Amino acid sequence: MPKPISAALLGLAAGLVATLGVHAADLPRSAAPPLPPTLPVFTWTGFYVGANAGYGFGSGSGSVTDPTYGTVTGGGRGGGFAGGGQVGYNYQFTPGSGFVVGLEADIQAAAFAKADAAYLGTTPYYSVRPSLDYFGTVRGRVGYALDRVLIYGTGGFAYGGGARASNASAYPYTLPDSGRTGYAVSGGIEYAFTAKLSAKIEALYLNLGRPTGGATYYDSAVPAYYGLGRSDSGFGVVLAGLNYRF
Repeated sequence: MPKPISAALLGLAAGLVATLGVHAADLPRSAAPPLPPTLPVFTWTGFYVGANAGYGFGSGSGSVTDPTYGTVTGGGRGGGFAGGGQVGYNYQFTPGSGFVVGLEADIQAAAFAKADAAYLGTTPYYSVRPSLDYFGTVRGRVGYALDRVLIYGTGGFAYGGGARASNASAYPYTLPDSGRTGYAVSGGIEYAFTAKLSAKIEALYLNLGRPTGGATYYDSAVPAYYGLGRSDSGFGVVLAGLNYRF
């Protein structure tokens, strides 16, 4: 084949290959689609603050018997409102589902009903024990998380206090201290609506110690009896609350 013809054929072939390469580059590629972004696994680890409100159940317990004057009837105390706030920290060992430990401190205002009338025989009997106007706890927490659901129990230190009785000045003997300490235990369930906000419901039992009994004083000028009345050491509270996590 003459050389001019061969050169022309080679040039034509090279141009055809180049043209096909350009068109092939324009064709859609068959690469695999990108993977969807990985969603973060939920965890309860972190600090939180919150608020709560609920109802405290009657704190009167037992009867009052004075060795000199006899048994006091009545004087039981009803329940009432309790509400306040809490702050704490949780640590979850395995994100998603797993064990959770933590520490929480809270303080609540209490507005329990006044004790009903009490009598020693047919004579009025007035308790000079301080009221319980507030209480708080510092508790450890252990629970198990099922993703956004946390089931937990707590236990630890409790404290509380209130005002002196209005008739305390009529009692000539030593009055109990207005503050008291004891322990608290609870169980509850919490659900996280978002990564930051969760709601809980919790049943709490507090025992703030049982002060030693005091003598009963009889004031013939009134006439009336004065004494320490029933102990309100142990009581229960059901609380609903919201927490915001940082």
